[in-house]
Amino acid sequence: MRYCLALDLKDDAALIAAYEAHHQRIWPEVAQHLRKHGVTGMEIYRLGTRMVMLMDTDDAVYNADRMADAASTDPRLIEWETLMWQFQAPTPWTPAGQKWTPMTCIFDLRQQ
Repeated sequence: MRYCLALDLKDDAALIAAYEAHHQRIWPEVAQHLRKHGVTGMEIYRLGTRMVMLMDTDDAVYNADRMADAASTDPRLIEWETLMWQFQAPTPWTPAGQKWTPMTCIFDLRQQ
């Protein structure tokens, strides 16, 4: 399944550059965690401070709640998320306490 999620970055050129630098090679533990929980592909795009993530998953393995629960108990993943939150900001439409927010698909050419 494919998911499309949005998140903002803090409006600071140095922070944005640092965020992008961290994503040139993410920590191995983060990549391993994603793959272990059924994420088969992930791309992040940026325009200004707005980011869009496309995430492909193996439906037989992927469960967002289970993946989040596992991340909340792993010290290295907690460290990564804490580091990332220095750069990230919720969108104006993000519910309190959340980060990446699912977007609604309003058009799919394959269905036309």
